[in-house]
Amino acid sequence: MDLSNLKPADGATHSSKRIGRGPGSGKGGTSTRGHKGAKSRSGYKSKRGFEGGQMPLFRRVPKFGFKNINRVEYQGVNLDVLQRLATDFNLTEITIDVLIQHGVVHAKDNVKVLGRGELSSKINVFAHAFSETAKNLIEAQGGSATTV
Repeated sequence: MDLSNLKPADGATHSSKRIGRGPGSGKGGTSTRGHKGAKSRSGYKSKRGFEGGQMPLFRRVPKFGFKNINRVEYQGVNLDVLQRLATDFNLTEITIDVLIQHGVVHAKDNVKVLGRGELSSKINVFAHAFSETAKNLIEAQGGSATTV
């Protein structure tokens, strides 16, 4: 290798064609922007969803129903999952941190314990919410259902 065959790395340089430098550049007077219209002007900036003056899709589609902005979303965890955790890892107390650690829920989830499955051991459960069935089954086994 010597100075005669040095060249930039692939992707390091851009096209050498200088846009907007008149008809002699080979790109003509329009500078690759086509003829007329908003896109050919300097300072053009499109709004999100703009369809050239046609009524945008999000305004054409009918809206209905009610969206409660105060709705709280819960990640449901059933009793059979808690029982499996308790037997596999010999746990007597199941907190949200334990559920996160074992990959049952994500860190930002609100946890609600639901009543599917059987509970055969005494477990103290800490969660954001409990269904009535789950709470009754946990307390029937001598455990406690504590809302965090």
